[in-house]
Amino acid sequence: MFARTPAFSSFSVDDLDAARKFYSETLGLGVSDSEMGTLTLTLGSGATIFVYPKPDHEPASFTVLNFDVDDIDAAVDELNTRGVTTKIYGDDNLPGMPNDAKGITRDDEHSMAIAWFRDPAGNVIAVMQTS
Repeated sequence: MFARTPAFSSFSVDDLDAARKFYSETLGLGVSDSEMGTLTLTLGSGATIFVYPKPDHEPASFTVLNFDVDDIDAAVDELNTRGVTTKIYGDDNLPGMPNDAKGITRDDEHSMAIAWFRDPAGNVIAVMQTS
């Protein structure tokens, strides 16, 4: 039914100005404003994400956005340099998936590593290396 229909993802934030600054300046994404008072994030793949303000916003309890990088250690170091905390989960939050001092969980068996962080609205984002 929707196989040929264009689609995009979306999530809410509680402060559009903080989101604009974080996604454009901290993460370096293309961010554009709409006349409707929303934001469009443009990812490196060209895909877009619709970000909208919500007065009673509650942060997503799941990962809303994943960035697949070639070098997770370099990406996490850069995020930390920019003031982003990447150790948001302790080992008790991820049973069987311990993380290091930077918050990176490594699964050598599946050649994967992941670290999570939050945007200013508290939404969870991940940076991951899958090869």
